[in-house]
Amino acid sequence: MELNDFIKLFDLLNDSKGMRIADLNTDERNSLLNVRTEDGDVFEIVCRQAAGKEDGWTTAN
Repeated sequence: MELNDFIKLFDLLNDSKGMRIADLNTDERNSLLNVRTEDGDVFEIVCRQAAGKEDGWTTAN
């Protein structure tokens, strides 16, 4: 994932009012976003390019 794409995703989440996000942490080296919600749940978003269209939503290695 290009750094610019990673930043766009961060900005999109950061600007979302209805998602009740309390904090965002980035790990650019590993293409991870950690999202903490206002109620304390933590989610990890892994950013990878998906494999070709012919095999659906499988993840590229």
